[in-house]
This record gives sequence, structure tokens and C-alpha cells, in this order.
Amino acid sequence: MTTTRATEPDAPPRSRWAAVVMVTVATFLVVTAEQLPIGLLTSVGSALSVSEGTAGLMVTLPSLIAAVAAPVVPVLAGRMDRRLLLIGLVALTALAGLCSALAPTYPLLLAARAVVGVAIGGFWAIAGGLAVRLVAPAHVPRATALIFGGVGTANVLGVPIGTVIGELAGWRAAFGALGGLGLVAFLGLLAILPPLAATRPVGLRHLADQLRNPGVRAGIVATFLIVVGHFAAYTYISPVLQDLSGIGAALVGPLLFGFGLAGIAGNFAAGAAVARRPHRTVLVIVAALALIVLLYPLAGGTPVGGIVLLAGWGLAFGGVSVSLQTWMIKAAPQAVEAASALWVAVFNLAIGLGSLAGGTIVNAVTLRGDLWAAGGLLVLAGAAVWTARRNPNLR
Repeated sequence: MTTTRATEPDAPPRSRWAAVVMVTVATFLVVTAEQLPIGLLTSVGSALSVSEGTAGLMVTLPSLIAAVAAPVVPVLAGRMDRRLLLIGLVALTALAGLCSALAPTYPLLLAARAVVGVAIGGFWAIAGGLAVRLVAPAHVPRATALIFGGVGTANVLGVPIGTVIGELAGWRAAFGALGGLGLVAFLGLLAILPPLAATRPVGLRHLADQLRNPGVRAGIVATFLIVVGHFAAYTYISPVLQDLSGIGAALVGPLLFGFGLAGIAGNFAAGAAVARRPHRTVLVIVAALALIVLLYPLAGGTPVGGIVLLAGWGLAFGGVSVSLQTWMIKAAPQAVEAASALWVAVFNLAIGLGSLAGGTIVNAVTLRGDLWAAGGLLVLAGAAVWTARRNPNLR
């Protein structure tokens, strides 16, 4: 099996786990910043006199901007030290949080959220593949899993805590706390992160070259189908649990908390497995997701069935990000940053398209129809993964 970093010119002489931990903290910050408004829509809408639908743009806009920023930021950064770039993007996130807390009108709040989108896209284009620059080759999958552990932790802790702060002290206090966390992450990275020279500046030609790489291309297609399929169904998991599984509304929150915990476990389990068999690991994850989503209309009609399938869903999806990022690292060991930038762009675009597609299907058909359609997309994702089975870098 080809090692993750055989062709990296700046392999560190020793693993820098303290730096990995600080990048994980920054990951927690960025994901919390992206999703924090979900729990604040009603209070923001009431305070700034906009509907909840309009307030939802605080979530949609950053995702769409992040999809554009992911490939653009590395190109514009050129040969800039990635340490300075990463620190600058975290500082931008902190500043946007503080500006959100102080915004007197909704358009100004939305402008601050647009800045968050730039920071998200640029951050993930750099941080997603950063493990190869910080630890020895044998530790890259473990370090990547730790970095992506910040995603699940943000969903389980960051967003709920921010929502509680918003309920107790107001939505401005929640955004202010986000800005404070950003300052902590900024100072931590400034103190611990080592210099990270741009080993190969990303240009438009480099991005285009990656689309001609069969392994990257299969990973990009699979990512798009997996994320669209997942979010088409998961966006409507609350009505699915209540209307299909007969679960009371009071239990939905605790069950989604359990989904997040299962996702954290799945992240680290996949991080260990993908180090040995990247192609097989991704194929198993996609097959599990497809089976669970397709089984839901059939076996999720009772509370027990719905809860069991939801737990399996969280476990499987928790391994998606770390496995696909590792896939990109192994498929393009000499162009990790370019491949990661494309992957992040597609991932963020697919989130928005998945939610939109799910809403369209639910309105036009039924919740069951949405689950069938999402499952079909996941089956197609499995086919895309299967096409890369002979790629020597992914075996």
C-alpha cells in the first residue's frame, strides 16, 4: 500500500501532536460558527424583524460562499506560509463572530455571516489535509481523525451550548462567545503551529489537473452523491422520527444528541480502518448508509426500529469526512492541498443542494419518497467508489 506522504517534500522530523490538537480546536470553532445560527433563528428573526425563513440565510449563505472560497483562497494565497493563512482565517472567524454580535441590522449580520463563509472554505481547504504536514506518515490517519473529531464535537457540544447561551443571555451573547472562542484558537495556533511553507502553490491549472486524476475524480463524484443523499434525508430527520417512527417530539433532541455521539465514534473507527484499507473503508461506509436509508421506510415504522437505524446512521456518517479526506490525500499525495480544495468545495455545495432536493421531494411526494430517493443516490455513490477499486494508491 502506498504511504500517505511518500512524496511530501517537507515531512516533519517528529510528530507535532500539540499542533494537531490546536487545529482540532480550530475545527470545533469553524463548524460551530457555521451551524450556530440554527439554534438562534427565532430570536434573531424576532429581534431584527425578519422571518425565520429569511433568518435561515445565516446558515445557507456561508455554505454557498464556502464552496466558492475553498478553491479560490489557496489560489489567491499563492506561496503564503500556510501557518499565517490558517491563523488569519481563524482570526477572521473570530472577528465575524464579534461583528455578528454587534450587528444593528440584519443585512449587516448577513454580511458578517458571508465573511464566515470565506473563512470556512479557506480553512477546510488547508486544514483538511494538514495532518500530512504535522505528523509522521504512520500517524496521518489518526491525526486526520482527531482533526475531524472537532466536527462531531461541535455538533454535539458547540451548537447546543451556543443555543443555551442564546436562550439565557440572548443571541448577541452567543455570537460574542463564539468570538471569544475564536480568540482562544487564534492565540493557541499562533503559539504552537509551526511554519508551513507552501510546498506547491495552488493554481487554476493544478485544480484542473486533479479532475484528470482518476482517484480524485471518483472521490469527488462519490462525495457529491453521498453528501447530497445524506442531507436530502437528514435535513428532515425530525419529521421522519415523529411521523414515520411514531417518536414523540420531546425525544427528538436527545436522539439527535445520540446521533452526534455515534458520529464521533464512527469518525475515530473510520480513521483507524481507512489507514489500512481506504477503498474498502469508504465502500463499507457508503453501503451501510445506503442500506440504512433504504431500510428506514420499511423497518423504521416503530420507535425501536427508528432509534436503531438512527444510531447506525450516525455511526456510518461519522466516518464519511475523515475517510473521504484520507482518500483525497492518498489519491493525490503530491497535490494534497489542490485535491482537498476541490473536495471541500463539492462537500459544501452538496450540503446546500441536498437540503434543497430533500425539501422539493418532501413537498412533491412524501417523507418515504425522500428516503427512497436519498437511498438511490447513496447506491450511485457506492458505484462511484467501486470504480476506483483498482487504484493502487487506494488499496
